[in-house]
Amino acid sequence: MAAESVLKVIFEHEGVFIHPSSDEDGVEQDLLISGSLRIVDKDAEIIVEYRPLEDTVDPSNMLCAGKDSSSVMEWDQCSGVRSHQLLESQQSYETEWDMINAVSFKKKSCTNGEGSLNHSHERSRWAFSFSVGDLRSVTVKEEGWTFLLFRLKESTSLPALHFHQGGSSEFLDSLRRFALLSEAPDDETCLLVSTPNKALSQSFENLLDDNNFGLVHQKFRKDPYVTTLGGFSKVTNYIFDAFRGTEEQHQRPPEEVADLLGEVIPGLEINQQEEPGFEVITRIDLGTRPQVTRREPLSAEDWTKHQDPEGRMINITHLKHVIFKGGLCHAVRKEAWKFLLGYFPWDSTLEERKALHRAKTDEYFRMKLQWKSVSEEQERRNSRLRDYRSLIEKDVNRTDRTNRFYEGIDNPGLVLLHDILMTYCMYDFDLGYVQGMSDLLSPILYVMENEVDAFWCFVSFMDQMHHNFEEQMQGMKTQLIQLSTLLRLLDLSFWNYLESQDSGYLYFCFRWLLIRFKRELSFQDVLRLWEVMWTGLPCQNFHLLVCCAILDSEKQKIMEENYGFNEILKHINELSMKLDIEEILQKAEGICLQIQSCKDLPHSISVILGLDTEGSGSGSGSGSGSEPTQCGSPPALRPTQRADTSCSNGHGHLRETSSHNSCKVAFIS
Repeated sequence: MAAESVLKVIFEHEGVFIHPSSDEDGVEQDLLISGSLRIVDKDAEIIVEYRPLEDTVDPSNMLCAGKDSSSVMEWDQCSGVRSHQLLESQQSYETEWDMINAVSFKKKSCTNGEGSLNHSHERSRWAFSFSVGDLRSVTVKEEGWTFLLFRLKESTSLPALHFHQGGSSEFLDSLRRFALLSEAPDDETCLLVSTPNKALSQSFENLLDDNNFGLVHQKFRKDPYVTTLGGFSKVTNYIFDAFRGTEEQHQRPPEEVADLLGEVIPGLEINQQEEPGFEVITRIDLGTRPQVTRREPLSAEDWTKHQDPEGRMINITHLKHVIFKGGLCHAVRKEAWKFLLGYFPWDSTLEERKALHRAKTDEYFRMKLQWKSVSEEQERRNSRLRDYRSLIEKDVNRTDRTNRFYEGIDNPGLVLLHDILMTYCMYDFDLGYVQGMSDLLSPILYVMENEVDAFWCFVSFMDQMHHNFEEQMQGMKTQLIQLSTLLRLLDLSFWNYLESQDSGYLYFCFRWLLIRFKRELSFQDVLRLWEVMWTGLPCQNFHLLVCCAILDSEKQKIMEENYGFNEILKHINELSMKLDIEEILQKAEGICLQIQSCKDLPHSISVILGLDTEGSGSGSGSGSGSEPTQCGSPPALRPTQRADTSCSNGHGHLRETSSHNSCKVAFIS
């Protein structure tokens, strides 16, 4: 009896054909070999294997045979059964967006020329398997369908695999998780393969499963650096080697690094020449960082004390300060978040809020009806809606699945998550749905426990976060440059160290900024952090100071251990779920107070933190009925303002303009 072995199946596709040559001995001219192609992780080694099915296929009966066999035709026809089974096997997937399934298979010999006990010699002669590390190139050809030619490093050529029913793109996308595929200089159909090390299987378990819908989906296949940021995966040796190049290259030249950053952040201009009108920022003495304390969360009793008899919120400045210093007890969140996010006006009465809720309920269900009433026939002619629905369904089934609110199959919380995201596509069809947005909705729905309230609070949050998810990624570009500017001011030596390790762009903070630390903190800590940031205190872009606080806590280890590019990325990603939110908030507030006390503060810093306007600190939440300044949305991202930013990876001075509404920063070589 064959021994059992547990493999991680990363990719599997049936209905892949081999066309035997007509001059081969014992092979009929019109015979096709139908089989299954898989990518599996076996003991941290990535294996590609092809196994023929029991019967060969006559091409004249291929469609019929496809339906009768377990080919891709059957997969499509029986999606109701097999997709359900696949879903059940993936329910264990939770915070890391991993599409890998743990499935048990009996060991069978699949190497060339070796038949298994249960297969005939004629069938086994076409079976093969190889390690991805042994793969030299993949040639992609088209002749009415796609077929792939594999060449191994020992110059061995394998039979071409023909994808009559599709699936070649999905196979290559899965392969890209573990290897760098780059076009050969002299043949655009040939993809050269390089694999840094065996740790790739762990490095890319967290990559987004659907490469067609990443933030940089059009750039995805050009460079794994783009892949990593677009998918906000864990980054280890793969990105290190991809960014620095091969051992022979040692390190990519500055102009190539600039091109890479332009790929990651479209519109980012890299300047290596000095520009007129810039003021050199030298080392500034910020003085001693003050110690701050946190307080207990605001109680339900204290919340009611801030309401007048008609339900208006009073003493709002003090209320926001208390929320900033301690957050909210959970019993208060359902009501308080509606004010913090701007769904309810601070000066509205209880009756006015009831009327607003009725109107918003009608508006929500009108939009929901728009997509609910689309027939299958209509949807077949609407590729965008079809794509949005497909991506939402995938993401919903793996968002916070260990949280009791979302755990289990057929959980009503998942239905609400799906419906709200689909309705948001009707609300903002230009943006639609982008991976990561389900992470922003999940905590809001958890707190609201109401479809309509959660939707409108999510709309308000997305108003702040919208630029993070736009195709040009203007928000991410601006925030990364602003964060680098702040870090250089706070600790020039640490910033210079990061620069010396090709890490001055702080791209390892990408995921922090994109979804506001959602995957770095425990679920309850995310609730605390978000409500603190929504107060708009103590300055604009407080989330950037939160980043600085985390890096400040880790800089000693990074520098003392002499971490390089790869180690920095790995260390930062391993901080996930290990951070103390109260300690971080204390330090971030202390940094803000330290900067505010500086007399000769560079203008660019004042613009980033909103300190160049009168009363910007406490004033962002002052005044009865005033809306809070949202620290989650940097001033450069607001519709009336525009950022002009540029940087390079040089080790020079940080320079700035005197523009009031923009922060133009360049790192001059």
